[in-house]
Order: sequence, then C-alpha cells, then structure tokens
Amino acid sequence: MAEYNIFFKKSVWKDFETIPKNDLKKIMEVVESLGKDPRPSGCRKLSGQERYRLRQERYRIIYSIQDVELTVWIVKIGHRKDVYR
Repeated sequence: MAEYNIFFKKSVWKDFETIPKNDLKKIMEVVESLGKDPRPSGCRKLSGQERYRLRQERYRIIYSIQDVELTVWIVKIGHRKDVYR
C-alpha cells in the first residue's frame, strides 16, 4: 500500500498554539500514522461531509482524504467541545 502525504491547512497552525506541548506530541504521532493508514480503527466519517475525525484523548483531529492524489489534509485540531463549531 502506498504512503499518503500529509498536509496542514494554514489555520491548523493557530490551533497548535492552544494545545499543551505534551498533548501536541501525542497528536502529532497520530497525524504521522495517518500517512500509513488514513482510515485507522476508531476514525469516524463526519455526517454530511467528506471529512473524518479521529480522537486523541480529549482532542479531535478533523481531516479529509484524497485517495487519487494519496494525500491527507488536516483541517482542524482542537478540544472536543470546540472543534465542531
């Protein structure tokens, strides 16, 4: 299976500023693993959208997958109470 390239939307870099460093490290490990398997167990497709969400403790990673181009776009990362707004 081919490996997917991971890209971040510009607004995600602002999301990183609000996340504590130890949580951010765990989140980045999960994001890196999406390159090998963009649909791991535990990921859920968001209803009405072509996006997926993945849980990392109390944070959520929202991303989209382009299978033709073999890319994963990280759209938003945030606390579970704020990420869907």
